[in-house]
Amino acid sequence: MAVTLEGGCRVTEMRAGQPLEYGRLRAWPQVGRATGADAISLRVLEFAPGLSPGIRNYSCDEILYVLESDSEPENQGLKLFIDGWPFAVGEQTGIYLRAGQTLTVENPNANPINLISSQCPDPGDLDFIDAVVTPQSAAAPAPSMVRLADQRAQATADRWYRVLIDEAVGSTQVTQFVGSIPPGRAPDHFHTYEEVLFILRGTGRMWAGESNTEIGPGSCIYLPKGQVHCVENTGSDELRLLGVFYPAGSPAVRYDA
Repeated sequence: MAVTLEGGCRVTEMRAGQPLEYGRLRAWPQVGRATGADAISLRVLEFAPGLSPGIRNYSCDEILYVLESDSEPENQGLKLFIDGWPFAVGEQTGIYLRAGQTLTVENPNANPINLISSQCPDPGDLDFIDAVVTPQSAAAPAPSMVRLADQRAQATADRWYRVLIDEAVGSTQVTQFVGSIPPGRAPDHFHTYEEVLFILRGTGRMWAGESNTEIGPGSCIYLPKGQVHCVENTGSDELRLLGVFYPAGSPAVRYDA
């Protein structure tokens, strides 16, 4: 069940609500214009074993992240077809899809694989088509995939973050990062962009002004532009999150409340 905090901040779970289903793909839309966002979305995409339908991205940037698997052994051999061109991709990888590109996923594993998707500006729905596994152009598109392990950690006063998708791979409108928050609560602050968060590991509380709610792995969070907020880590280890914000910028820029 979704929890609405001060200023329109919204917290829900990754599989809350009824998913959209098309072939081997299930999609849970957790943040978007339909839930009060201005321009950003957050969707959980679950790809069953086998070949997925195609997802056509007509008019917006789309940023995705491949989650770690809960099963043993971990998912291996995952293949993405971008406009029909195949690319191998592993877990904990950010992916940038340009407007007009089509995505198809081939999952050779016994278990589903989950991707977190954000579209900016949110078109309001997903456009499913038949799988596209034949190259649609004479030359392969430039791969825009970045592994978390390959990115340098950048430290702020109380945490680290690694930027995955930004202008370095062609994304001039949207930024994707993974951040780590130590135990405790940082000062309240706000940003001049609209943001979604997905909790990867750890437990805590999401604060928006004086209101708050519990968060943990799989929590999906929407933060309106300018909303005073804070993520509190109530555990004894790191709280790690995936963040996407629009318009693009630096995760280190924040304004004290």
